[in-house]
Amino acid sequence: MQQVKFIDLGLIDYKQAWEYQEKLFDEIVAVKIANRNTVSNNHPETQEVTNNYLIFCEHPHVYTLGKSGDEHNLLVNETELKEKHATYYKINRGGDITYHGPGQIVGYPILDLDNFFTDIHKYLRFLEEIVILTLAEYGIQAGRSKGETGVWLDIDNPSRIRKICAMGVRASRWVTMHGFALNVNTDLNYFQNIIPCGISDKAVTSLDKELGYKVDEEEVKLKLKKHFSELFNCQLI
Repeated sequence: MQQVKFIDLGLIDYKQAWEYQEKLFDEIVAVKIANRNTVSNNHPETQEVTNNYLIFCEHPHVYTLGKSGDEHNLLVNETELKEKHATYYKINRGGDITYHGPGQIVGYPILDLDNFFTDIHKYLRFLEEIVILTLAEYGIQAGRSKGETGVWLDIDNPSRIRKICAMGVRASRWVTMHGFALNVNTDLNYFQNIIPCGISDKAVTSLDKELGYKVDEEEVKLKLKKHFSELFNCQLI
């Protein structure tokens, strides 16, 4: 069973967390390159095991735009961002624009998929399934919207479909970074300043809005960790 180091960074500036992700990502990639060189030099016995991480955190108000995103999906200017105490970053994950803020659990798995399975499609579906199973424990039936990543509610009702968890990842040499953002006790008003994920005809929701009360975020984290461990058949340490 693979071991995955769990790290809870708490409330942390987006750029600081991004740089921390990059550091861990680069370390894993460097080990993989070194391992490949030992094989080509006929010294496989010197290969090093790669580490795996699952990071949870929460960010101050921030908007992030993925590589394939459209800047026009940010509906406020620099002055308005400052008034809303929000920042904005163009980043190196897939997907379009999204919002992160207090009351949202952000998960960054930094995994060497060679330790699990080399299939990005399966990886994304696993991340979605972790959230779907967690929401089911609160009596919420969630699912997938065809052709769109993330986790959605009322997927069979076009007039009511809404997203509760956004997703965007980067992978290189089968090493992953970035991940998912689950709205738990999130101020949904901040989503009005963007076209979330570039999708203009679907709403955004949160766990507390659906349940009608503030939710214990630490409890949600425990459920997410449990389903992560089960799906990836790993031990969180």
